[in-house]
Amino acid sequence: MTPINRRRIENFRANRRGWWSMWIFAALFLVTLFAEFIANDRPLVAQVDGRWLFPVVVDYAEEDVIPGGLPFAMDWKDPEVIGEFREKGGWAVWPLIPYNHRTIVRDLGRPSPAPPSARNWLGTDDQSRDVLARVIYGFRISVLFGFTLTIVSSLVGVAAGAVQGYYGGWVDLGFQRFIEVWSGMPQLYLLIILASVIEPSFWTLLVFLLLFSWMGLTGVVRAEFLRGRNFDYVRAAKAMGVGDVTVMRRHILPNAMVATLTFLPFILSGSVTILASLDFLGFGLPPGSPSLGELVAQGKNNLQAPWLGITAFFVLGGVLTLLIFVGEAVRDAFDPRKLPGGGR
Repeated sequence: MTPINRRRIENFRANRRGWWSMWIFAALFLVTLFAEFIANDRPLVAQVDGRWLFPVVVDYAEEDVIPGGLPFAMDWKDPEVIGEFREKGGWAVWPLIPYNHRTIVRDLGRPSPAPPSARNWLGTDDQSRDVLARVIYGFRISVLFGFTLTIVSSLVGVAAGAVQGYYGGWVDLGFQRFIEVWSGMPQLYLLIILASVIEPSFWTLLVFLLLFSWMGLTGVVRAEFLRGRNFDYVRAAKAMGVGDVTVMRRHILPNAMVATLTFLPFILSGSVTILASLDFLGFGLPPGSPSLGELVAQGKNNLQAPWLGITAFFVLGGVLTLLIFVGEAVRDAFDPRKLPGGGR
């Protein structure tokens, strides 16, 4: 490890708020990646007539589990089916939360949304679905969407900024005019038109937002390449016959990545916010999908159920706060004025 990278790691760890935020966010993300094993309406493992079953990963038909059953998917929440299953001497191990994001909670004893209880730790929404299960699945899809959008848009933005800054001249001028026009497009109106033609999904939203989000890093990378292309070692490499792509990748890009990496946590938090905002407005993921923005909308529409709005506020606020703290720590790590340990 080079001394520069060692100093950056020391500065990152010196920011205790960002250091612990990174570990908390990583732990939450790792847990939600295995959401099916934590919140599911199917058992983790079951046994009947000496047969081992793994319903959490295999969709068994009823006739495969209970002799004489129907040739349809096994409903592990149906009391009659469970009664027949137990009559055969079967047993099952359930996840910590016996609901997934689609499960309708039966026998609540009161109209939905129901308040938090020992059965539903964060209550239920207005469609009798467990809020905690939807938060777990919604957190995962929001973070995965944010990561995907951030990575792909950063790659496109860095490449566009590198071409602008390295070649300059008419290439830079033409690209800048295109960016000025393209950034002025009304994204929300275009998304409304898109939603009226096709049903938005994870991938269609990702492609649509990618068309505009790649411009976030272009200006920073362009400035670094405009500055770096005049350095002596870059001129020497070009004089020796090194190709443009090699010069850009090996000699200028490492310096430009310092500023780029500083912005990435903030771009990630913005990507999570964009998806939540679209879901809140009704132009995001398909209806029924686990979404933090849809939970915010339910909190607004059900003021008599304050646990919905409070849960949405703390989950979204907590995620964005963790990402901002990590971004501040990354900024300190790449600050050349910072001494090892965080001092100046």
